[in-house]
Formats: sequence, C-alpha cells, structure tokens
Amino acid sequence: MKLLLLIPVGFIVGTIGTLIGAGGGFLLMPFMMLYFSNGSPKDLTAISMIAIFFNSLSGTYAYMKMKRVEIKTAITFSLITIPGSIIGTIITSFIDRERYNLAFGIFLILIVIFLLFFKKIGEGDNKNSSFIKTCRVKDSSGTEYNFSYNLLTGLILSFIVGFLSPVFGIGGGVLHVPFMIKLLCFPPHIATATSHFVLMVMSFVSVLTHIFSKVDRFVLLNSLMIVIGIIPGAQLGARLSKKVHGNFLLYFLSIALFIVAVRILFLKG
Repeated sequence: MKLLLLIPVGFIVGTIGTLIGAGGGFLLMPFMMLYFSNGSPKDLTAISMIAIFFNSLSGTYAYMKMKRVEIKTAITFSLITIPGSIIGTIITSFIDRERYNLAFGIFLILIVIFLLFFKKIGEGDNKNSSFIKTCRVKDSSGTEYNFSYNLLTGLILSFIVGFLSPVFGIGGGVLHVPFMIKLLCFPPHIATATSHFVLMVMSFVSVLTHIFSKVDRFVLLNSLMIVIGIIPGAQLGARLSKKVHGNFLLYFLSIALFIVAVRILFLKG
C-alpha cells in the first residue's frame, strides 16, 4: 500500500513540476524526506533524480510539440551542466541527514527571496556585453517571442545549477527557471520549456552516475512507482501551461517553495 501511494504522488509532482518547469524535485524530495524518515540523502536523491529524468523526458516531448524550446540554448546549457551534475552526485554520499535537512531548508528560503524580491534586469543591461545572444521562438500557436540574453552568465549559472541539482535532489529547474527569467530575460513560457530540456540531460547524467555507484532495490522499486504516475502527470502539466499566465508561474513556485522550506526546517534529522 505504501508503494502504491507513490503513483498518485508521482502524478501530482509530474503535473506541477512540468507546469512551472521545475521538474518536480522541489516537491518530491521534501515528500520523501517525510515519507522515508530513515532514508539516506544518497538513496533519496537517487530516487528523486530518476523520477525527475522521466518527468523531464515526458515534459520535453510535450513542449517540443508546442515549439517552445529554444533548441540551441537548451543544448548549450545542457552540456555545461554535465560536469557539475557528476560532481554534485558524488558529493551526496558524504552528507549526513541532519545537516542535509538544514541546508536544504535554507536553500529553498533563499530561492523564495530571490523570486519575490530580486528585480528582473533589463535587456538593455545585457547589450553592452560581447556575449549577447539574440533568440526568436515561434510556438505552435503562432505566438512569437523575441529576446536576448548574456551567454556567459547563462553558462556560469547552468554549471552552478548542474552542481546543486543532484546535491539537493531537486532537478535544478527550480533554480534554472528563476535565473533564466530574472537574470537572462527569458519569457516565462520559453524559460520553463527550455529548462525542461536542460533538466532532461542533467538528470540523465546524474542517474547514470548513481547507477555506476550502485543503486539498491529500495531505490529502483520506489522510483518505478513514482515514474508510473509522473509520466502522464507531465503531459497534463504541459497542456495546462498553455492556459497559465507567466507571472502566475513565479508566484505559484514561490508559495510552494516557502511552505516546503518551513516544513523541512522543522524536520528532525
């Protein structure tokens, strides 16, 4: 029965995670920290990253059909996350649970502060740089998005996201999407879709690293149950994104993260 509960949990995580482009790890990881109170950070992050990979794979497929992924940017950012993802995955083996809970809670609070109070930079602030990349995306509904961003800043942020993602088991979208919107001036809907592609590659690398370091039956069985629900949930989330205003994505993400952060900070090791 405990295993079967993970299927609807996966569906909810897949729907919300894909809707806001965060992969769902920011919801799944805190749930597992409560559900598997004796689980090690290494096992819990392994389950989360496996689930996130299948969620981002399903979500990316849906977003590609909508033509909302900025392909060249997605590939470039994906490549730079790989070394960070490998290093971050290895580090999880050396983190104890009590310190992990504290670090994770503080980390989420900082993201909420960034989302709510950090002013989005203007595109004009970027244009003085020689690293500017201009993009044009026309989605399947005919809506056209024109924007530019600082490539060097994007690469640095992507490496950081690649490192932190497997350490906290959150996938990275919860970091990447705010960074892309606030610092790189991406339109919210393009940021969520492009971030999902990056997340797919990044989580795949993390999963492979976990496999090479050996995962047990506990990890595989629980991952399977979550994945059964997460794949259809991701499809629903991508469809719902068509009807959601960009600013709502940021506010929803902020509220969810704050609630989760407070709960995690009151967990006992």
